[in-house]
Amino acid sequence: MNAHLLSQFHYPFPMLKNPSAEALQELTDHQWIDGEYLWLYKDDPDTRYKYKKTKTAHIASQWFPTASPERLKPICRFMLWTLYNDDKYEEGTPEEIRMVHEQSLAVLKGVLSVEDAQIPLAGLLASLRTELLQFISEESFLHFTTALSRYFKGLEQELIYKHKRAFPSVEECIAIREDSLCLFPFLELADVETKLPLPAEIYGNPVIQRLKALASRMMVYYNEVQSVIKDEATDSIYYNVVKAIQYNRNISLEEACLEDLRIHNEALEEFLYLQNSLPDFGEWQDAVVNRIHYISMTLSGWKNVSAKMERYNSLNGFPSAEKVKPVLNN
Repeated sequence: MNAHLLSQFHYPFPMLKNPSAEALQELTDHQWIDGEYLWLYKDDPDTRYKYKKTKTAHIASQWFPTASPERLKPICRFMLWTLYNDDKYEEGTPEEIRMVHEQSLAVLKGVLSVEDAQIPLAGLLASLRTELLQFISEESFLHFTTALSRYFKGLEQELIYKHKRAFPSVEECIAIREDSLCLFPFLELADVETKLPLPAEIYGNPVIQRLKALASRMMVYYNEVQSVIKDEATDSIYYNVVKAIQYNRNISLEEACLEDLRIHNEALEEFLYLQNSLPDFGEWQDAVVNRIHYISMTLSGWKNVSAKMERYNSLNGFPSAEKVKPVLNN
């Protein structure tokens, strides 16, 4: 069922890939997973292998296809962080997430040292801060940390429902997943690639913000169909949009997947309409058109790369909670 349905998710957007993908994947595998962050899974080569198979640098390369190797590097580091963090705290508690949220943002903002932090990934975040601030302004970096805070708040809401073993409404589930998917922080790093920050009045324009939200939601709708079988096996159904649709509307799983596809297609139609009828941004028009162009490529790029990865298509490619949680608690 899943393969047939996933083939019906179409994106009329270009798909580019950064030529540095393989070189950055080598760095990720050998300098980070087997080097700088080896201590996380030092005695667990199977879990390290699964993280390597996820090809985080290739995902980053689909989303930042024209960035130089130096500028792509922090994006790849952040992409690896998202996996480590998601896997660890998918089995956490809302209270735990609040603490990790607070400390992660404090490290990123430079107000908490790695030595004083009580989170295992503090060193990674400190390195990320140093690397990103070479390429973007303090204001752009603030947009990034604000978006990351939004991700943590979404993750906390997911865990509240998971611990209650209750489903949110469909609308609330979509809103939660829009945040917890963690696409927004990557969209806020566009300045790393474009080297052209948008002025505040243009950056905050409702049309641009709506396009970002639609991109995140479309990725959610695709991801939920892709991962619903894994979510059923790992008890993560309470914040899967497909399962929320199935529960709230009392329909079959196949019907819920088709409804998810219908909602996705409505979002795609709105995205295309807004993209093709942007307001007049004057001298910034070309920059805005280019920015929306990059946003659209996250969708075609994600479908291309994730469709080939065991992490998103089987239970075997996903590190087990029994291995991840104890290790990262050290």
